Amino acid sequence: MLKISLRNSVAFVAFTSAAASFAQTTTPAPVASANVAASQTAPGTLTVQADQPGPVINRDIFGQFAEHLGTGIYGGVWVGKDSKIPNVRGVRSDVVGALKAIKVPVVRWPGGCFADEYHWRNGIGPASKRKVTVNSVWAGAVEPNTFGTHEFMDFAEQIGSDAYVSVNMGSGTVQEAAEWMEYMTAVPPATAAKERAANGRKAPYKVKYLGLGNEMWGCGGPNTPDEYVTKMKGFAHFVHNFNPEQAAPKVDFSLIAKDLMSGKPMDSLPSGPNSMMRIAAGPNSADPSYTEVIMKAWKTRSPIYWDINGISLHQYTWGSMPFNELATGFAEKDYATVLMQTTWMERSVKKHKEIMDKYDPKKHVALVVDEWGVWLKPKAGTEQMFLQQDQSLRDGIAAAMNINIFARHADRVRMTNIAQMVNVLQAMIVTEGPKMVLTPTYHVYKMYVPFQDATFLPITFNAGEYKVGNITLPQVDAIAAKGKDGKVWLSLTNLDPNKSAEFTAVVAGVTASSAAGEVLTAERIDSINTFETPRAVTPKPISFTAADGKLVFSLPPKSVTVVRLEP
Repeated sequence: MLKISLRNSVAFVAFTSAAASFAQTTTPAPVASANVAASQTAPGTLTVQADQPGPVINRDIFGQFAEHLGTGIYGGVWVGKDSKIPNVRGVRSDVVGALKAIKVPVVRWPGGCFADEYHWRNGIGPASKRKVTVNSVWAGAVEPNTFGTHEFMDFAEQIGSDAYVSVNMGSGTVQEAAEWMEYMTAVPPATAAKERAANGRKAPYKVKYLGLGNEMWGCGGPNTPDEYVTKMKGFAHFVHNFNPEQAAPKVDFSLIAKDLMSGKPMDSLPSGPNSMMRIAAGPNSADPSYTEVIMKAWKTRSPIYWDINGISLHQYTWGSMPFNELATGFAEKDYATVLMQTTWMERSVKKHKEIMDKYDPKKHVALVVDEWGVWLKPKAGTEQMFLQQDQSLRDGIAAAMNINIFARHADRVRMTNIAQMVNVLQAMIVTEGPKMVLTPTYHVYKMYVPFQDATFLPITFNAGEYKVGNITLPQVDAIAAKGKDGKVWLSLTNLDPNKSAEFTAVVAGVTASSAAGEVLTAERIDSINTFETPRAVTPKPISFTAADGKLVFSLPPKSVTVVRLEP
């Protein structure tokens, strides 16, 4: 057992629909989570039960989202094979290198609202013969379709990521979606496999996740929950993955017959470790209607005919005014408002988990938060509908808070996808021509790499209080996990921009003589990285040595600290 002391130290309609729903469903709620003890201002005790492991924190909760929006794809990921910017088959090499460093597990593509109008055949074949279209969702931009199925799959393979492909349920058909999946995964002698090979890819692609539509309550429809379920069943039934490596085990039809005779639906059909997972398009923020209807239908389904493995949730942090919260130059109250709204993610997750637990107590169906992040006022001088915003230290802290929420609910939350990966909203990376800069959010993701597939460890602590006006937040947010490396890792986030934190922590079942890791902070709450000052907000190494059985930590104001315990 080790005692650790932490002490003081130096589509516009879709937009408005979502904002209206957000305003109706995000009234203030208690911010203290179940694993946080009553707040106090005096030094408290942090206890990690390293001898009582919890669920695995699925690496896919660190997933990314890449939509054909603004410069998220063109200029951000894709520059073309003839570009002077270093690239591999048209995909820019600096972005690939940066994403490989944070071990991106999965990327969602092609949208988002763009997916609701995307027709995949426009993006295959010789680039010179591809159909040029208009991106009617995002500012009427020209869509050359030079980044299509092959280019996305190549990009995913270059960064070592799995593919999460969202099919078009908005303006598309079941047949179109089924033929796209066949094109990506079929093997000879199927004609689709021959066509794919003629376009440069002989081996079938692996599609880990299949998104069954996007925001079907908004830009994907709109549909009532019942209308969506009726439509979704056809896509879930007819869209097949033919990749032999993803084939499910053979079904014992005698068991199915017995199940049908008994009138009791099976939980699920057998699946293999590489089987594709189908994700239903689920709720907007805390609205329970989609979750209730989808899960009720799932409970009474026969998996012989249709099944899903997850249900999506979309929730953004808007600030005091949707789409208009300042990204820089904001006051401390604005800082606290954004962090307060970030805590509401926990309430939404709990609300949807309760509904899912009612119909699915064995947790077959995952809650997939495949759009989330801080959505701020677009950067001056940019096309407003390209959603390019500055990234400050505040956004990095918000990212850490969200990741902690997902980790605390790892039994049900098994994938998330931050919006978005490059140049859009809460991006990891910003590019401009040949230049690239990493955001504070990127650095948080890199610091959290040891938490991928780590085992969650129960933790209790006195969080303290951070107050601004009528806003009261926990001063500190924290999680612990046992990494795949066998080490115990702690993440400690101090929300208070003015005061450091102090703890005495007890880690049961662990003996340690030192700790090492990184701390992310900056001069101001609105400090950002720019092309001119790319290291204004970057992690700094930190290490500690035990003295008299204690480790003395520095947890400065407005900071994210991640450390591992060493024997």
